[in-house]
Amino acid sequence: MENTLKIAMAQISPVLLNKIETLKKVEHSITEAGKKGCELIVFGEALVPGYPFWVALTGGAEWNTQVNKELHAEYVRNSIQIEAGELDAVCELAKQHKIAVYLGIMERAKNRGGHSIYASLVYIDATGEIKSVHRKLQPTYDERLTWSPGDGNGLQVHSLKQFTVGGLNCWENWMPLPRTALYGLGENLHIAVWPGSDHNTKDITRFIARESRSFVVSVSSLMTKDLFPKEMPHLDKILENCPDVLANGGSCIAGPDGEWIVEPVLHKDGLIIQEIDFNRVFEERQNFDSVGHYSRPDVTKLAVNRERQSTVEYKD
Repeated sequence: MENTLKIAMAQISPVLLNKIETLKKVEHSITEAGKKGCELIVFGEALVPGYPFWVALTGGAEWNTQVNKELHAEYVRNSIQIEAGELDAVCELAKQHKIAVYLGIMERAKNRGGHSIYASLVYIDATGEIKSVHRKLQPTYDERLTWSPGDGNGLQVHSLKQFTVGGLNCWENWMPLPRTALYGLGENLHIAVWPGSDHNTKDITRFIARESRSFVVSVSSLMTKDLFPKEMPHLDKILENCPDVLANGGSCIAGPDGEWIVEPVLHKDGLIIQEIDFNRVFEERQNFDSVGHYSRPDVTKLAVNRERQSTVEYKD
């Protein structure tokens, strides 16, 4: 049906610091979702090659230590450079299965020199084309020790059947102005990606849904102590104070009235599939539309800079 959309939330764990093996898991999930007739699949924040849980476990704020340097170097080496074609196989599968993809990666951005990394949310449409790469605007707390701040270029929305879909990374979803930037573009299906755990998703998912009168899909990853690879640098130091569970999932969906369609799912590995009905958006916008009939642009207005930032501009 044209007014419905079948969504797969891929609540999986990375093969930490191994982009090749993690991409294989991503590709397997896309194939599985495609065979089940899904039209959109969403993966968690920084899934490829994983979230840097080690920063908080290894004295990440210590200045100029060999531990931090070696772990960071391994992370950068396993981050994705889109320009080198490292997502080509994912794009081909999206095209083959006619499924749109939101994928959280660590991006080694060529236009910023290729040595710093960004928590990026990549949107690939059902024809296999990369339509936007949103670099997280503001890394959160200890993430700032390893991630770089992004820009507004990826504050984009995309048509998907009757829906208009956009997405943000993790605590960006708490930032009122980036949310508003997407609302103003007509977003009615909001994608929120997380490294994991229901303490992140259980409140904000329903709040955004009620604020925007949109569907909100929150997707998290899984991570447990035993998933740190044995060959990981300084593993003994990482495991000294490491909890057994670092990310318990918490993927969920709220409807435009702010009520649960799928409550946070914990400790479950695999696809969580749900169909949503676009008509619910129009129903709930009748009484509130934050950028439509319930807005006052003559009083308050947001300006958004979507220029892709780069340190050097070359003129040949």
